[in-house]
Order: sequence, then C-alpha cells, then structure tokens
Amino acid sequence: MGACLALPCSIASCASCLCGSAPCLLSSCCPSTYNSTMSRLAFSFLLLLGTLVSVVMILPGMEDHLKKIPGFCVGSSGIPFIEGKVNCDVIVGYKSVYRMCFAMACFFFLFSLIMIRVRSSKDPRAAIQNGFWFFKFLILVGITVGAFFIPDGIFTTVWYYFGVVGSFIFIIIQLILLVDFAHSWNQSWLEKAEEGNTKGWFAALLTVTFVNYALAFSAMVLFYVYYTQPNDCTEHKVFISLNFLFCVVVSVVSILPKVQEAQPSSGLLQASLISLYTMYLTWSAMSNNPNKTCNPSLLSLVQPSTTPPPGPAPTQAPGPVQWWDAQSIVGLVLFILCTLYASIRSSNNSQVNRLMRTEEGTGLTADVEATAGEDGVLRAVDNEEDGVSYSYSFFHCSLFLASLYIMMTLTNWYKPDMDYEAMQTSMPAVWVKICSSWLGLALFLWTLVAPLVLPDRDFGQI
Repeated sequence: MGACLALPCSIASCASCLCGSAPCLLSSCCPSTYNSTMSRLAFSFLLLLGTLVSVVMILPGMEDHLKKIPGFCVGSSGIPFIEGKVNCDVIVGYKSVYRMCFAMACFFFLFSLIMIRVRSSKDPRAAIQNGFWFFKFLILVGITVGAFFIPDGIFTTVWYYFGVVGSFIFIIIQLILLVDFAHSWNQSWLEKAEEGNTKGWFAALLTVTFVNYALAFSAMVLFYVYYTQPNDCTEHKVFISLNFLFCVVVSVVSILPKVQEAQPSSGLLQASLISLYTMYLTWSAMSNNPNKTCNPSLLSLVQPSTTPPPGPAPTQAPGPVQWWDAQSIVGLVLFILCTLYASIRSSNNSQVNRLMRTEEGTGLTADVEATAGEDGVLRAVDNEEDGVSYSYSFFHCSLFLASLYIMMTLTNWYKPDMDYEAMQTSMPAVWVKICSSWLGLALFLWTLVAPLVLPDRDFGQI
C-alpha cells in the first residue's frame, strides 16, 4: 500500500504488513516517513481504486456485461412514470457507479464511527487504523458485492440526495485545502526570497499571481460570450456578475493595510487562486444547467456546425451516451489532487489545521530515520504514541464525502426520476455548486478579517 511498498518481501514480512499492525513496509530506497502519512495514503489508495472501478463501469461496452445482473435494467426502477423510457445502455452504468460509491461511502462511514475519539497509537483501535489492510480490502469488496444486490426501488433517488448534500460539503473541503495550499505556497516562496535571490522569487510570485488573475478574467469574459444570451440566461448573468464582484472584493481585502498588519502572510496569490477556483465552480454550475440554450456543449464550441443537406434527415441509430465531459474530467482531476494533498499535507496554518482536524507539520517525510525491525524489514516511524497527528474519524468522514462527490461527478449529477433517454442534470446541481462557491468565498474572507473582528483571539498564522 501507499507510495513505497516493498516489492521483494518475504511471506512473513508481507503477512506482517497486510494482517498486522504495521502500517506499511518500505523499501530501502524510500525516504523515511510517518506511520500516520502511510495510513492516509493507503486509505486514499482504496478510494482511488474504487474510483477507477467506477470509471471502468461507465466506459463504452461495459453495459453489455452489467445488464447481465438480475433485475438491474428495465422494470426495476420502481418509478412508475418512467417505465418503458429507460435507456438500459445508459442507466445501467450509472446505477453501477451509484452502488460502487455507496459501498465506498459505507466503508469509510463505518471506520469514521469506529475511530471516534482515538487519542494515540496506544489505543487498540489505532492498530485497526494503521494495519490489517488485506482484511480491509476484503471488507470493501464484500460491501461492494452486497451493494449490487440492493433492490432499485427508491434507493437511487434517496442516494442521489445524499450525494448532493455530501458533494456540497466536499466542495467546501476542496476550497479549504486550496486555501491551505495557497498559504503554504506563498509562505514558502517568501521565505526563499528572504534567503536569497529576492528579485527572482518575487518575480515568480508576481507572475503566478498575474497568470491566475488573467485566467480568471478570461474565463469570466468567455462565460458572458458562450453561456449567456441577450434575452435569456438571466441566472447565468447573475452568477457570473456576482462571483466576479466577490472575487474583486476578497482580492482588495487581502491587501488592505490593516489585514496585512494582522497577517503578513496574506496576499494576492491566495486571492488569485480562490478567484480561479470560483470561476471553475461557476463554469461547472452553468455546465449542469438543463437549459441547452444557456449551456452549449464544449464540443460544439470548438467544432463548427455543418448545415445538413436538403431533404429528409437520414434515420440513425442512437449512439452510446458519453459519461465524460470537460467539467467532469476537471472535477475528477481536482478530486484526485485534493485527496492526495490531504494525505501528505504538512501545514503550518493553524486555522486550516483546526478545520481539517490535523496537527502542525505532519507531512510525508519523517524527521528521523526509520529503523529496521527484528525481521530486518524497514517500517514507517510511529509518530502518534503521545497523540494522533490527525483525527482518524474526521479523515474517514472526509473520504465518505469524497465518495459521494465522485459519484455525482461521474454521473454528471443526473437525477434518477428524469427521462433516462435524455440523461440531463437538473437545477439542484447548479445551485449546489453556486452556493458552495459563495460559501467558499465567505470562508476565505473570514480568514482575512477574523483577526480584526476578534482581536483578543489567537489566530496563529492565518
């Protein structure tokens, strides 16, 4: 498991890693790392493995195999008014993603309950968290197999609303991680500028900030051009205008003298990244609008339309519906990056650490060298004997929300009680993403003004 599994290991060593309390085996070429980091990487690997399986289930050609599952297509929906309208080639893959992600969500929710109030690695439950990977994998496989035998009925509809709420919360977590990354990036480059080559590092900082703002502004202009109409798309016009205005506000606030005095590490780099992410959420929300007049296909923007020849249009068999589009692919990439960053992050930002329930400086590389055990196998360093470096329960809760987010992303936020032949998303997806962008901007603004509003409270470096 993780980044550095020891490939040439003995049977006894592998058994110790997979069935015992050791978090993972390291090869001699790997840098020393912490017990806590390897465990997070291993759980993230299970999540990414489930995501890969979900992607495979909606690839063209897989529907022929999935339709063989008893009661998994026509006649099993349990929603009377869509009977006879189900496009099995489309919906069977989406149902499979729902069940795969349901299994992952149950798996991580179970561990979230088991790991409540674990204080140190001396707790017997910590051994379950940091080891027994083979059995964990078997449990995940078992839940997955059982999930495919769940009668359809109202299950898909109810689980859709779980996905909407969970995805909303996970988008906020993504923004918190982005704020943390921006603060760490800004602080790192400022420290390097103070150590030497000041002009070079400040020029790099200025360049990245300028590029972020240029991309955000360009996106805003393109949104007005392609996602609005002179006499239609009022919602899109409001979304674009408000988010652009809010991005200007947080950018100005981040460089106010009083804010700079209270938090010298704040600056335009963080505001530029937040602005760019806000523009992405705006585009993602508009891409989920079922009104195709205001939501043109990205493919139609890059390929000119051709005029059909006169006469009756030839009859064509319906082709396979593609699960992927631009916003789904970008969302998938962001999900993977945020998941990995949450596993290896080492933050000095006290407020973000409080929000993410982690301790300061719990990154990938250990400060001490890992030592070989009696069997001669190199193992990760246990850095949690005096106290855990992150909340086990909160970490699994985050992965639970990530499972719901990936479910909605891969299924394009489709609503189960719609016409399955169209397979369009609905307005709840639009409002979830827009509201999450507003809440994210509000959180970032609060991190800027909190030391001024509450001067008697210690906000650390944020």
